[in-house]
Amino acid sequence: MAQPLELGLDTFGDVTAREDGQLKSHAEVLRDVLDEAVLADELGVDFFGLGEHHRDDFAISAPEVVLAAIAARTKRIRFGTAVTVLSSDDPVRLFQRFSTLNALSGGRAEVMLGRGSFIESYELFGFKLDDYEELFEEKLDLFARLIRNDVVTWTGKHRAPLRRQRVYPPLGPEGLKAWIGVGGSPESVLRAVRHELPMMLAIIGGAAQRFLPFVDLYQRSYAQIGGAPQPLGVHSPGHIAPTDAEAQTEAFAGYKVLHDRIGRERGWPPTTRADFEREIEHGAMYVGAPETVAQKIADCVRTLGLSRFDMKYSMGTLPHAALMRSIGLYGSQVIPRVRALLA
Repeated sequence: MAQPLELGLDTFGDVTAREDGQLKSHAEVLRDVLDEAVLADELGVDFFGLGEHHRDDFAISAPEVVLAAIAARTKRIRFGTAVTVLSSDDPVRLFQRFSTLNALSGGRAEVMLGRGSFIESYELFGFKLDDYEELFEEKLDLFARLIRNDVVTWTGKHRAPLRRQRVYPPLGPEGLKAWIGVGGSPESVLRAVRHELPMMLAIIGGAAQRFLPFVDLYQRSYAQIGGAPQPLGVHSPGHIAPTDAEAQTEAFAGYKVLHDRIGRERGWPPTTRADFEREIEHGAMYVGAPETVAQKIADCVRTLGLSRFDMKYSMGTLPHAALMRSIGLYGSQVIPRVRALLA
């Protein structure tokens, strides 16, 4: 049976600009994110995700604290991380934070586990990049056991062993939904299957069709192990405004600041408006009027057979007012239109 489609929103708490062009403080951005989540809940958005980062251009370094505030201010929306950098975290403490969130919210919390595309957390928390792969695999193994077993015995290299250990608070009967965030490598796809966890593809460049081989590998691998089919999701950036032209102009200004900052760190050339428009036309940028974005989301869902589509609505320094309007259009117009297109 096909999974019902969920339509969500993600943010990294990008540090936004005021009307005068000056950047807001992290504290202001965090309060804005809470208001954005409340609006998403009121509009019927299915999920609200927060990315974890440890650098000055993103405000969210402790997503579970922000999620607890969201839990207290919302009624129905599911929420979680996008992603938690598991490699530099402790699986037991992570389990406790999310089992607490689940208890407070009546089972609305989710966690998305990844290695992260930024490396600041490794040095910050005393881990070696040389152990990048080993850290994630070992900690994922422990976390997967914790969410499935009341009593855990486990031994690894990078933390103390557990011997018939119970961890509190326990999960309720609804359990905890945990995703694997995948950037697009066969090894990551197979890891998700091996642990029998749903997969979230982070598609931040290129057409959805380019990822069909990973979807095929995911489905074939589950068939080979005889496991129950797991949900498949996509996370991609986007912005919505009343017209295509307005959406593109607004989004490009913030996106260029974000892209070029990261590009200077990683050796990319500065982006151009032509590059940006090409990604909207042929790639992974969901930018435009409600009908434009709805059509593109529906096409991605059909192409890859998705159970979840999350739009990363924050776009660098793009101001809070524009983000609130984008969320409003996503909830009130894009989501109903996508559902109608796929009916």
